[in-house]
Amino acid sequence: MDNLEKIGIVIIGRNEDKRLQLCFDSMNGLECAKVYVDSCSTDSSIAIAESNQIEIIELDLAKPLSAARARNEGFQRLVQLNPSIEFVQFIDGDCTLLAGWIEVASNALINNSQRAAVIGHLLERNIEASSYNRLCALEWRSAPGDLSDFGALGGISMIRTSVFKELGGFNPEVIAGEDSEFGVRMGLAGYKVTKLDQQMATHDANILKFSQWWKRSVRAGHAIGQRAFINGDSAHRDCMKERNSTLFWGGLIPLLIVVLLPFTQGYSLLLVGAYFYLGYRVITFRLKLGDSLSDAWFYTKFLLLSKFANMVGLMKFNFNKLSERYEIIEYK
Repeated sequence: MDNLEKIGIVIIGRNEDKRLQLCFDSMNGLECAKVYVDSCSTDSSIAIAESNQIEIIELDLAKPLSAARARNEGFQRLVQLNPSIEFVQFIDGDCTLLAGWIEVASNALINNSQRAAVIGHLLERNIEASSYNRLCALEWRSAPGDLSDFGALGGISMIRTSVFKELGGFNPEVIAGEDSEFGVRMGLAGYKVTKLDQQMATHDANILKFSQWWKRSVRAGHAIGQRAFINGDSAHRDCMKERNSTLFWGGLIPLLIVVLLPFTQGYSLLLVGAYFYLGYRVITFRLKLGDSLSDAWFYTKFLLLSKFANMVGLMKFNFNKLSERYEIIEYK
């Protein structure tokens, strides 16, 4: 592969165990600098990385753990190992890179100097394992092209080294949505972030219980609040729409139903009908995105329920903001 001397890879993980080996296996043949950053795993992740002869960084608890912190420290070590690296591929330990992605991604960055980062199609590899994995597979779907909504930018991406340095990398205090928050800063700086019509990686959500899905949705609500706080007043109005939607559907409507219940002889329950309207809008959007009617209805049911979990996460963010300390929300 022609561009390998320009590329480095940062892998991050926490208790990924056997899935981590699959991640490393997917990079066989990629003779480029690689760094694995471990966030205090208690399983065999470190031993697996050592057996693959990959440079290892073990984070400590002196500072709060976050994917942003792990990626930043991995990047710093990577450029120490090879200062000439122009592009960095970030990947999580529960993912595998797909053949052809590295070459297509690096060429897309080489051919357009204004392009700072690229992503591709992320595939959920164990869809049949649970309804929640199936839901993740639907969440990953988005149209290719230059991004204007950076919510589609995930942590699995290839980023131009010079831009990463210029903008200071990921914000380590952002415990979820740090990738999208960085995307907003790239956009504000005048750079392009592009989704290529190319399969990029597989992902194993491994969400097998409702409680895991709920925590993940709480985490998403925290991300909405934090991103809106950081960049909501910018030209991109980052997450302001999502925050307002969470406040309305997850907070205001339920509050009105409960508060007005004794004064309306129960008629405030009619406000529940508003959720049918929201469901109709979501189904219509998902059908336009290419979902089957079955998938669109399945996605919509969970999205409606997630509004309440998002509201919990939004409140959690505001409490954390008061203490000025943000700790990761783990769901698996």
